[in-house]
Amino acid sequence: MNFKESKAIYLQIADRICDEILLGHYKEEERIPSVREYAAIVEVNANTTMRSFEYLQSQNIIFNKRGIGYFVSAGAAKLILSLRRETFLKEEVEYFFKQLYTLSIPVDEIGKMYKEYIKNNKKNNEL
Repeated sequence: MNFKESKAIYLQIADRICDEILLGHYKEEERIPSVREYAAIVEVNANTTMRSFEYLQSQNIIFNKRGIGYFVSAGAAKLILSLRRETFLKEEVEYFFKQLYTLSIPVDEIGKMYKEYIKNNKKNNEL
């Protein structure tokens, strides 16, 4: 996995697991790979992966069955969508709007680009 320097690695791993839940790779109440298995998948130290799992558990996205492993919580996908939407609206939209204004990009141009993005990604089965 390629990591960005602007965000803690354990949070990037947590984001990846959330993406996998949203994409249906791990369903509600289903076991996810162990800490060691997931560490091997993303090629990091098991302690870093453990920190990701603990973070996701604190967010009620996964839960631990002692001696069995970690499982996706009921309602995890809905919770992930809610948390991401809140974060996006609070942290990213303002910067995005500022860039549109600064660069004099009309909103209708962005609308056209968004529609094209959806069209292309549906065609390529990427959505």
